[in-house]
Amino acid sequence: MVAVSTRGQFPNEQSSDGEFERQEDAFRAWVRADGSTPYPPTPGRYHLYVSLACPWAHRSLIVRHLKGLDASIGVTVVDPVRDERGWAFGDGPGQAGDPVNGFRFLSEAYLASDPGFRGRWTVPVLWDRQTRRIVNNSEDDLCRMFNSEFVPASQSMDLFPPAIAAEQEALSQLIYERVNNGVYRAGFATRQPAYERAVRRVFATLDELEVRLSTRRYLFGPTPVETDWRLFCTLVRFNAVYHGHFKCNLRSIASYPHLQAYLMDLYQVPGIAATVDFSHIKRHYYVTHTEINPTRIVPLGPELDLSRPHGRARLTGPG
Repeated sequence: MVAVSTRGQFPNEQSSDGEFERQEDAFRAWVRADGSTPYPPTPGRYHLYVSLACPWAHRSLIVRHLKGLDASIGVTVVDPVRDERGWAFGDGPGQAGDPVNGFRFLSEAYLASDPGFRGRWTVPVLWDRQTRRIVNNSEDDLCRMFNSEFVPASQSMDLFPPAIAAEQEALSQLIYERVNNGVYRAGFATRQPAYERAVRRVFATLDELEVRLSTRRYLFGPTPVETDWRLFCTLVRFNAVYHGHFKCNLRSIASYPHLQAYLMDLYQVPGIAATVDFSHIKRHYYVTHTEINPTRIVPLGPELDLSRPHGRARLTGPG
């Protein structure tokens, strides 16, 4: 009998029955415009460390752009290939060395902020140049801060409209649990039942979202909110990596006409295509996850054209 490894990609985040249990974010301080924290929204004070491969970091990068913060919050992209030393800073295509601290690895930012930190070094990271420490490494917090603390929501698009706050929070949580993190629970599962439970939840939720998007352009009507962008960050990676690499292959996104058109619609919002790098995405997943892909061969496909007409403008729905 051939021995089968049940060691997960992240052993410290694996349950006894083979399910992936993501670690909690460690740094949760807030930038506040009202002066209630030591972190005021001073232009040029903060720097964002991201990976173009990571969907969590991608969402923070998108919100930074949508809120017009490109000039006031700097950004550095790490190398897409991560090893046991964590995310590295390099000079390859689409990435750069660290211009703020000269760090070679993102772990240095974590240990400079908390020498006793023993968790996994994750992106995104919002770094404070003044105190020389991490302010926050939660993409959920960062999106809210970028939305209303750095720029008053009333002065530009509000990605968290008060009128739909409760419904938006509930749908965002559902999408996180069953889709955003659901594909990881499938891909990082080390036992068949855990994998099957996760995959079935992913596709049951995609089925529900397909119906929802059949009558409205975006999840809550004619204007995208933050929940749309959290779904986008998984959908745009789905055919490229989650379908094959994470074995979420019951169906492709192209088999969902409304979800596919919705994905193209969001991709074509000005400035969004520039945040999507399929080379970084595929290299990260297929080269970094050696427990899943020990050969580290990166597939050439699939061929994806997200710039085609989507026909979504005719839909309005509730709003």
